Amino acid sequence: MNYTQKQKLGTVIKYIILIAVGFIMVYPLIWMVGATFKTNNEIFSNLTPFTAHPTLDGYKNAMNDYGGSINIFKAMFNTYSYVLPKVIFTVISATLTAYGFGRFNFVGRNVLFAALMATLFLPQVVMNVPQFILYNNFGWVDSEIYLPLIIPSLFAFDTYFVFMLIQFLRGIPRELDEAATIDGCNSIQTLIKVICPMLKPAMVSCALFQFMWSSNDYMGPLLYVKTPSNYPAAIFVRLSMDADTGFDWNRVLAVSLISIIPSLVVFFCAQKQFIEGISAGSVKG
Repeated sequence: MNYTQKQKLGTVIKYIILIAVGFIMVYPLIWMVGATFKTNNEIFSNLTPFTAHPTLDGYKNAMNDYGGSINIFKAMFNTYSYVLPKVIFTVISATLTAYGFGRFNFVGRNVLFAALMATLFLPQVVMNVPQFILYNNFGWVDSEIYLPLIIPSLFAFDTYFVFMLIQFLRGIPRELDEAATIDGCNSIQTLIKVICPMLKPAMVSCALFQFMWSSNDYMGPLLYVKTPSNYPAAIFVRLSMDADTGFDWNRVLAVSLISIIPSLVVFFCAQKQFIEGISAGSVKG
């Protein structure tokens, strides 16, 4: 076997392994889709996604209202009514904060940056009680416009995104800033016209991470949303497990599938930018 044949064989083996691993990773989702068309007995009788007697009862029951005030579509509308503003505000605030730390020297910069990074080591569960007390004193708990979930994103609350953007920003030459200054741009114009276009992959990554994390967040809405008609999809999925007629797993899986479809669509539409954002570390010529 010559070198070319060995190279082709190696490529074939690599693709076989990748396809096998990919199939193993995707199979739970495939099984979930198939299980929405099964009965309870079929769901627990085998691990195949196929069924001999498909039924739409899971999807029919998934459309049921709970208490007459919430259904899956209302829950999804509630979810994205705070997720989309949160994504937008997070990207804006994280970009501004990263720009400040990455491009300017000011008094206390190192101390503030160290404090910012220290918050990465604080688990969210530690902050739940003081945050709840603070937001409750502000009268934000059970706000119809989800103030406790949206307002923190205005202040770069998610330190991870700031850190990611700072790291990306360090790979952008300062000479570009100087050239923009010579052309008459101030700091904000430099950020908008020069820095942001080059930060776009990282900003898209921040937006996708925040979109997926916020859409799947259960603890936040559980703490701050009390009115059933304002429940997001994460809580509605939990409600689908508390029906008075018992545990219909096809309904639970159907509700879960419907609720994650927007996240899947958004991810696949922006996956190229997402991959560039998490892998790029330097300016490409």
